[in-house]
Amino acid sequence: MRLRHLVPLLSLGVAGCSVGPDYRPQTPAGLGVPAAFSVPAAPTREDLTRWWNRFDDPVLGQLVEQAASANLDVAQAVARLRQAREALVQSRANLLPSVSGTAGYSRSETLAGGGQTITLPDGTVQNVGGGGANNFSLGASAQYQLGLFGEVRRTIEASRADYQASGFDYATTLLSVEQEVARNYVLARLYQAQLANARASLTLQDDNLEIAGFRVQAGLVSSLDQEQARVQRAQTAASIPTLEQQYNAAVSRLGVLTAQAPGALKPLMAPVRAIPAGLPAQGVGIPADVLRQRPDVRAAERQLAGATARIGVAEAALYPNLAISGNINTRAGTVGTLLDTVTGGLFAGVTQAIFNGGRLRSQVRGQRAAADAALAAYKAAVLTALEDVENAIVALDTAQRRQATLATAADAADAAAVLSRSLYRSGLTDFTTLSQQEAAALSARNGVAQARADAATALVQLFGALGGGWDPARVPDVPSTPSSAPAGTP
Repeated sequence: MRLRHLVPLLSLGVAGCSVGPDYRPQTPAGLGVPAAFSVPAAPTREDLTRWWNRFDDPVLGQLVEQAASANLDVAQAVARLRQAREALVQSRANLLPSVSGTAGYSRSETLAGGGQTITLPDGTVQNVGGGGANNFSLGASAQYQLGLFGEVRRTIEASRADYQASGFDYATTLLSVEQEVARNYVLARLYQAQLANARASLTLQDDNLEIAGFRVQAGLVSSLDQEQARVQRAQTAASIPTLEQQYNAAVSRLGVLTAQAPGALKPLMAPVRAIPAGLPAQGVGIPADVLRQRPDVRAAERQLAGATARIGVAEAALYPNLAISGNINTRAGTVGTLLDTVTGGLFAGVTQAIFNGGRLRSQVRGQRAAADAALAAYKAAVLTALEDVENAIVALDTAQRRQATLATAADAADAAAVLSRSLYRSGLTDFTTLSQQEAAALSARNGVAQARADAATALVQLFGALGGGWDPARVPDVPSTPSSAPAGTP
């Protein structure tokens, strides 16, 4: 078969018909996406790529960005992305023929016999023949699977979808790490505030215990006041080690999230700072935005695309497969004559499955089931994303209203505690009333701190639910240098 006869076959292999369904993206309506959220939400959309800057806390921003570039979970996601890219490269290589070459040299020697004896005219006897021989060889072979029914193209399509899904999985990991850093940072600042409240109350309770002792010695009250003061002080003091343990756990977690030893960030976090209060987003967009903004949703969509392409790969196995192979060889006793005689061969063969006990058709049905599962997972990811957004909106609104109410309660409790302390010093009230007011004031101050932390955490949750923390305009790609972050990251 001449080369000009192979050109149509090669063209047919590259552009031949592809069996199996072509992937078509789902519409928002087909995924069950409503036109609007069921909770109050402005339909405008803001840029949340670097949402942590809204908290105006340089320490928080430093930790989030450090975790984004150094976190070990993120590094694993980058490695998986690189692995998926190489799988795509390998799939694309099937579009081209595989060529291999061989070269060889051998020498043979006669170890005994094989020669002849000659007697020269002068009577000299000489052995001739039986010497060694050299053998040189060169060869090349090529093989090509044409993929007449699109199995190669469908495989590349599936690998490309897997690669893109891995990029979105990387972005999902990145967003999760950024949110976890912010949550633990808020917790650390909350425990600092509660520790400050406990220590301030402990100082006041030391004074109360001293005053109660003086009044007992003066015979103005019974020793019950002094014992109540001791109980109250001991209970407050007992809460401090627990808060210290919780603070240490939050700081240690921040260290691990930034790929450092657990105690590496203790000097940075030691100075007390207020619980960060971020600027809420003026709008959260419409529900359909989650199809573009949320990387976990986009990863599920790409997984569905890959599963759909694999149906075609499985169906192509039911049809004939055309393979072409060829070789060129030469062999000679000396290097100089190696190219004097060159031989070659060409072979084209078709294989067709005749009987396999239904295995191939079962594989097609199995791939269709996998695509159905991927579609269900895609729909579930969309609905979960919508649920996350609505829950975060409600949580933020609830925390902000609680914070305002508890701030009023804290002011009233502090005023009542000050008044009770003054009345007790004057002997106009009993210690039980003072103790109750002191406890109420401490609880109110801790409640305000908790509400502030809840509001900050809910805001972080909302930013994450909206897909903030990455650039949705670009599909995350493997960078030219593996040590750097993938393209498309903030």
